[in-house]
Amino acid sequence: MNYIRRYWGYLGMSIVLAAVTVALTLYLPVLTGRAVDLIIEKGVVDFTGILAILKKMAVIILLTAVAQWIMNACNNKITYNIIRDIRKEAFEKIEKLPLKYIDGHSYGEIVSRVIADVDQFADGLLMGFTQFFTGIVTILGTLIFMLTISVKITVAVVVITPVSLLVASFIAKKTFSMFKLQSETRGEQTAFIEEMIGNQKVVQAFSHEDEALEKFDEINGRLQKCSLRAIFFSSITNPATRFVNSLVYAVVGVVGAFTAIAGGISVGQLSALLSYANQYTKPFNEISGVVTELQNALVSASRVFDLIDQEPEKKDKADAAELKQAEGRVELHNVDFSYTPERKLIEQFNLQVEKGKRVAIVGPTGCGKTTIINLLMRFYDVNSGSIEVDGRDIRDITRKSLRSNYGMVLQETWLKAGTIRENIAYGKPDASMEEIVKAAKEAHADSFIRKMPQGYDTVISEDGGNLSQGQKQLLCIARVMLCLPPMLILDEATSSIDTRTELKVQAAFQNIMEGRTSFIVAHRLSTIQNATTILVMEQGKIIEQGNHQTLLSRNGFYAKLYHSQFANA
Repeated sequence: MNYIRRYWGYLGMSIVLAAVTVALTLYLPVLTGRAVDLIIEKGVVDFTGILAILKKMAVIILLTAVAQWIMNACNNKITYNIIRDIRKEAFEKIEKLPLKYIDGHSYGEIVSRVIADVDQFADGLLMGFTQFFTGIVTILGTLIFMLTISVKITVAVVVITPVSLLVASFIAKKTFSMFKLQSETRGEQTAFIEEMIGNQKVVQAFSHEDEALEKFDEINGRLQKCSLRAIFFSSITNPATRFVNSLVYAVVGVVGAFTAIAGGISVGQLSALLSYANQYTKPFNEISGVVTELQNALVSASRVFDLIDQEPEKKDKADAAELKQAEGRVELHNVDFSYTPERKLIEQFNLQVEKGKRVAIVGPTGCGKTTIINLLMRFYDVNSGSIEVDGRDIRDITRKSLRSNYGMVLQETWLKAGTIRENIAYGKPDASMEEIVKAAKEAHADSFIRKMPQGYDTVISEDGGNLSQGQKQLLCIARVMLCLPPMLILDEATSSIDTRTELKVQAAFQNIMEGRTSFIVAHRLSTIQNATTILVMEQGKIIEQGNHQTLLSRNGFYAKLYHSQFANA
C-alpha cells in the first residue's frame, strides 16, 4: 500500500474515471430499453424519439471510450511507477545486504527475483488495476441500476452471487501453492542458465555439455509439471464461474418475463435487466479469467518482498567516527570467527601490524586467509574479540570511511561495462587524464591500452569479457595505484600475469607499498620474499611467523611449502 499511496493522484483519477466509464456503460441499457418501448406495435414506431436516443448513445459511447483510454493510461502510469520503485528498492536492498546473504544465494536466483519476478508482478498488477478494480465498480453500479428497475429481481441476483465467489475462492486457494512452486522452480532454472552461460568455457573444456543438458532437462521437466498442474486447476475457475453466471442470466430472464407479463415492468425494462445481467456477470468471468495471472503475480511479489524485507547489514553506530587518513596500525585481539556455528574457522587470532609494514599471509586452501581479509574490510564482523585500526575498534568506524582507506586487488577481477578510462578511475572519478595514464604506466598496463582501438576510450564489455585475464588484473592494479590509499590488500594480485610482466608489477608494488601497511595473500611464495612479516596459517591459526629468511632457517611448514614449489617448477 505504501507504494500505491505515492501515486494517490493518479489512483484517484483512475477511480473517478472508472466510475464514469461504468456509469456511462450502464446508462446505455436504459436508453436501449427506452428505444424498445418506443416500438409500440407493428407500424407504430416513434422514429424521431429513437433517433434522438441513438444520437445520445453515440455521444455516451464516445465519452466512455475517452474516459476508458485515460483510465488505462493512469493505470499504466501507476503500475510502472510502482514497479520502478520496487525494483529500485530491491536493488538498494541488495547494496545494503550483508555479504552473508549474497554468499548464501546464487546470483541467478537473486537476479530472477529482481527481473523476472518483478515483471510477473507488473503483469498481475496492471491486470488488477484494469480488470479487477473496474469489475468491482461495474458489479456495484449494475446492482444500483437494477434496483431502480426491480428490487425483486435484484435480490434474486444477489442471492445467487456468493456461489460464484465460493467456487472461485476454493479453486484459488488450491492453486496458490502450485504457483509458488512454479515461481521457485523458475528461479532455480534462471540461476542454472546464468551459471552455465557464465562458465561455458569450463563446461566445454571438461566435456560436461551432456551433463549440463541433463540437469537443465530435469529442472525444465519439473517446471513443466508444476506449471501444467497450476494452469490446469486454475483454468477450472473460468468455466465454473461461467456456469454460475449463466444461472444468474437465466433467473433474470425467467423472473423478469413473469414480472413483465404481470405488468410489473415494461418490455424495454426487461431488455435493460437482461443487459444488466450480462454486465453484472461479465466482471466475474474476467476476474476468474485473470485469477491465474493474479496468483502468479502474488507469488512473484512475495519472493520480491522477501528480498526487500531481509535484514540489512547492521548500520554504523550512531556515534561512529570517520576514518579520514589512517596511519596504518592494525591490531587483531583474540579474534574468533566462523561462517557457520558448527564449523569453527578463526580461533583466538592475534596480530599486531605497525604502520608501513608488509604482512604476507600464506597457507593451504581453506585455512582462513581470505576470511582475514573479509574481516579487515568489515565484510563480516568478528564473533568475538576485536580488530583495531590506529587504536580504534573498526566497529566504531563507519564502513565507508574504513574501506576507503584500503586499496584492494583481488584474484577475481571485476570490471564494469564502460571505457577503460572509467574503469581505472572507478575509485577516483574526478581523476585527470594525466593521473590515469600515470597509474596505468605504473601498473604496466599503458602499453596494451594504447594498442586498443580507441586507447583509453575503448569500451569494454561487462566484466571485461573482451580482455585477457592478465589484462583485466592489470587494470584492477592500475585502479588501486590511482587512489593510493594508506593501506593495501593484495589477494593473489598477480596470479593471472605472465612471469615477465609479474616482475615489473612486483617492482611497481614495491613502490606503492612503500610507507603503506600492506596485507598480501599469496600462493606463489616468490612474490612475498620482501614482506616484513609472513604469517603461516593452518585451520584458522598462526602456526609460524617471521620473515622469509627466518622461516626458511626453521625448516618448518613454510620451508617445506617454499621448497616444494621450486621443486615442482
